[in-house]
Amino acid sequence: MEAETLILAFETSCDETSVAVIKNGREILANIIATQIKSHQRFGGVVPEVASRHHVEQIVHCTRLALAEAQVTYQDLSAVAVTYGPGLVGSLLIGIMAAKSISWAQNLPLIGVNHLAGHIYAANLVKPISYPALALVVSGGHTELVRLSAPGEFQILGDTRDDAVGEAFDKVGRMLGVNYPAGKTIDQWAHEGQDNFDFPRAMLQEDNLDFSFSGIKSAVINTIHHAEQVGQTLNKKDIATSFQKDVVEILVTKTQRAWDQGDYQQLIVAGGVAANQGLRESMQQLMASRGELIFPPLRLCGDNAAMIGAFAHVKYQRGEFADWTLNADPSLDFSY
Repeated sequence: MEAETLILAFETSCDETSVAVIKNGREILANIIATQIKSHQRFGGVVPEVASRHHVEQIVHCTRLALAEAQVTYQDLSAVAVTYGPGLVGSLLIGIMAAKSISWAQNLPLIGVNHLAGHIYAANLVKPISYPALALVVSGGHTELVRLSAPGEFQILGDTRDDAVGEAFDKVGRMLGVNYPAGKTIDQWAHEGQDNFDFPRAMLQEDNLDFSFSGIKSAVINTIHHAEQVGQTLNKKDIATSFQKDVVEILVTKTQRAWDQGDYQQLIVAGGVAANQGLRESMQQLMASRGELIFPPLRLCGDNAAMIGAFAHVKYQRGEFADWTLNADPSLDFSY
């Protein structure tokens, strides 16, 4: 029988300060998230320096709350885990310093976690991952198809050539006058408007698993600019409907191609854009006759420390611990 492990996990890669306590990689005892959205809305996006300052203000308080909610002390813990990339370097460093301090003071093993691996392993908090699995990672900074051959073994099958899908949502949202982050509002509008626009779907027919979203983003922006120049009023909900429909078609088509080329047990859709209801509906239709689909619950789609603790458990079992040289790696990918 597996010995009980309790991992204190930190996630500060962007604009959420999160601290969690995870039992055996699968059970959430606490998952505290302090969001900074209101601070960044007035700028239309995340300001790195502002994000770092908020992490400094919140991290000790979030740690105390997590331990109290989990009803554990430092002496009960098996290890400390922290995101070390990818992300904003200043934000990452706050979490790393907090995790190192506790690791040193309490003589606990330190585990460095890839943020993207964390997003995928949020699925393990829903049900155990069956291997091999296919993961679609969709977030503000990443759009990737990843094969999981075994626990902690990743192979990138497809990546974005330019903009990530979440970035495209936010930039289109800004043009439509939607406050950051724009994804939720665009998703709502997409269910209320009409598909009256034909935007380009780059690389849709190409025989590869890569993505490109700069073309459709630019097409939407140019459509809006042209209408403004000629004094034409466009229906914002119709634009949102067509934009989301085309983006989802790209994601589903590439995912279907990857699934049909492999021998997968499960499809995992992870990252902030996995909260999109249009994407969820289309993926459910795709997988209805193919196999098992795992979407993390909405609270685990965005950045959170529970997912970091979930993957940290894999590294703990392997004895893959970090030393005091652990540093922020803002451009980290799956080749680590």
